Amino acid sequence: MGHRENLLTAARECLLKTGYARTTVRDLVAASGANQASINYHFGSKDQLLTGALHDLNAEWGELLFAVLDAPAAGHEERWERIIGSIRESRELWFVNFESVSYLQHDEQVRAMTAEAQRQARIALANAFGGLGPAADPDDVRVVGAHYYSLLVGTALQWLTSPGDAPSAADIVRADTARRSA
Repeated sequence: MGHRENLLTAARECLLKTGYARTTVRDLVAASGANQASINYHFGSKDQLLTGALHDLNAEWGELLFAVLDAPAAGHEERWERIIGSIRESRELWFVNFESVSYLQHDEQVRAMTAEAQRQARIALANAFGGLGPAADPDDVRVVGAHYYSLLVGTALQWLTSPGDAPSAADIVRADTARRSA
């Protein structure tokens, strides 16, 4: 593995362990065995290196979510159980994704990357929970996907913050069913 790959691996580890804002050049150098000049040579700056690693982690998060949504399920509750399981198993990955939100205002690359990840997640969620496939009205896909994306993000935040008070899969389905029948 070359210096570039070592740096990306080190940045990924630092992001998951320490977070974006708290990762220092010293952390990256120690974790990679490279020097600061290598960071600048391969990425231009520490921030660009971390953004590259964040991009890889966002892709990993998307793969995780799509795998959960694509797996055969008996119903919505089973899907939500798998989603909650992935949140519990990948807490660090979720924390990094939430932290990256604070960079949207100042980093166009992070904003664009996040917007694309959200678009893909909305499509997958509209399909999994709304049964809306490629032939569906794009506006319906957008709206239904946005609804379930909001549920996903809110659920994840609750499980990361206060797991004892977070909704179970059964709670989410119950609330969704009650909302529809109201």
